Order: sequence, then C-alpha cells, then structure tokens
Amino acid sequence: MKILFYGVREVEVPLFNSLNKKFNYELELIPDYLNSKETAEKAKGFDCVVLRGNCFATKEVLDMYKSYGVKYLFTRTVGTNHIDVPYAKELGFKLAYVPFYSPNAIAELAVSMAMSLLRALPYTAEKFKERNFTVDPFMFAREIRNCNVGIIGLGKIGFTAAKLFKGLGANVLGYDMFPKTGIDDIVTQVSLDELIANSDIISIHAPYIKENGKVITKEFLAKMKKNSILINTARGELMDLEAVIEALESNHLMGAGIDTIEGEVNYFFKNFKDKEAEFKSKFPTFQRLLDLYPRVLVTPHVGSYTDEAASNMIETTLENLKEYLDTDSCKNDIK
Repeated sequence: MKILFYGVREVEVPLFNSLNKKFNYELELIPDYLNSKETAEKAKGFDCVVLRGNCFATKEVLDMYKSYGVKYLFTRTVGTNHIDVPYAKELGFKLAYVPFYSPNAIAELAVSMAMSLLRALPYTAEKFKERNFTVDPFMFAREIRNCNVGIIGLGKIGFTAAKLFKGLGANVLGYDMFPKTGIDDIVTQVSLDELIANSDIISIHAPYIKENGKVITKEFLAKMKKNSILINTARGELMDLEAVIEALESNHLMGAGIDTIEGEVNYFFKNFKDKEAEFKSKFPTFQRLLDLYPRVLVTPHVGSYTDEAASNMIETTLENLKEYLDTDSCKNDIK
C-alpha cells in the first residue's frame, strides 16, 4: 500500500518511521503542500493521499487523483473544509479525518499567548533588545488570579484550556452552543454576551461553521472590556481581521494572540525575509497586524506543532487506512 503524505516537516519524519513499523506501509513523505497542478501530479502511482490543513483538494485536483487511480483521500486534521467533500464522495473516494488529537497542544499555546501578553513579556523583551532597561506603565500587570478568562467553545480543546487557566487561579467563564454537564467545578457557563462583557481574556476554541458566519466581529469586539486580550488558536475564518486590527489600533484591546488567519495560505509557511516591499504591497492588512507587535503575537498555525499532537495525527491516519483495508469502512469517515 503506497501512501503519499503532503506537508511533512523534517521533525515529523522520525515519528512517521516509528509509528509505521506496525503497519509496514510504503510511505512517501514530502514537504510540499497541495496547492497547484504540479503538486497534485505527485500523487501518480499512489493508492492513498494524505493532506493537512492548507492542502486544497478542489474538483480539478480530485479529477486528477481519480485518473491516477487514487482510492483513499485522507486528511490528518480535524477540519475538512479544504476538501470538496461532496465531489470527492461523488467520485467514490474513501475519505477519513482525525477527529481529535492532543488537546493540550492548542490549549497550551492559547495559555502561553495569554500569559505572555498579560505580563507584557514581548513588549519588555523588545525594549531590552534596544538596551532600554526602564520600567514603564505598560509593564504594570494584572495577576491571572484576579482575571476572568472567557472560553468560547467547550469541546476537548476549550475545556483543556479552561482547566489550565483554572489551575493558574483564574475565574473561568465558558460558553458553548451546546451547554456541557459535569464541568461546573472548572467553568461557570454563561451567555455569550455575559462572557464577552466580563472577560479580561477571551480565548476562542470553536469550529468554523460557514452558515453561522464570523464570531469575532466589530460588534463582538465593541462589547469586550477595554484593555482585554483576545486569543484565537481555532479558525481564522471565525475572525474579522480588519475589525480586530481596528480594536487594537484604537487601544480598545490591550493585545491579541493569533495562530490562524483567514487566507493564511498566502503567506504562512513562506519566507518573505528579503521581499519586504513586495510583502507590504501584497498583504497590507496582514502587515498592519504585524506592525502592532509586541502587543500582537502571530504564529503560523502551529497550535498542533507538538510531538504528542503530531504522533496522534499520524497514528490515527495510519489506523484509518488499516480499518478501511480490514473492513471496507472507517469510524472516522468524513460525513
């Protein structure tokens, strides 16, 4: 069984080799993302293709895969909106995804961003870089135990983030479209409006549902407390980036930690180091966001970039194929 994995980073290769020992598949691991006809052509001769986020299986790509004889089309992600699922099903591909992986990976990034911004660590480090060792009012911090932290989305990741914030002493408020039971010792569940109005830090951990539109809008931000902090390690599509920038530029928000941005495929995982003028003219909105550093921390969708999360995604993907081969069905089929 020959499997092509797109978007494999060098640090992941040993994990693939180790986890594949019990399956003995023939693996081809490439760093390329599926984003062109040329990268789609790399699937020739493979039975199974595995994508990751920002690998786009469009109708054109799916037609190419079908002509190459690819039978299994998987993604090693929770999200599946980078695949034209209805058309893939129409063509008869067997599909599968990874329903969950280490929730600590993304939750820990959210907490790290929040605590760094709360204590003005990036700001202080930037001053020290310039040999300015003075203390100023922006460095005067609130302690997390005196803060309300609002968690939007109380699934595995959101609840893990809530437990971490609670462990630091914060008062944790939570909102989910489907209220949870058995979590009252960690989270006080409130309405969305109450959470927004009372939180010093808001961390979003909700899925993006196209029909529901964006969650973080100009109206949402206006309801947030002045000098509060926004964290988004979930989905870029949940957030009106222009509105977030305006809230920061007006000093309504103290800071923001952002790991995912709508349209990120245009610049994440690319190096523009020697193309500054081109970058600024091509992506003026993103440049405005970057100019707000050190009040804004932006990371290139690395929430799941940990040893545990990567192992979970790889092993589940390999198990998905085994289940299909053994039973012709898979519990992680994309519906």
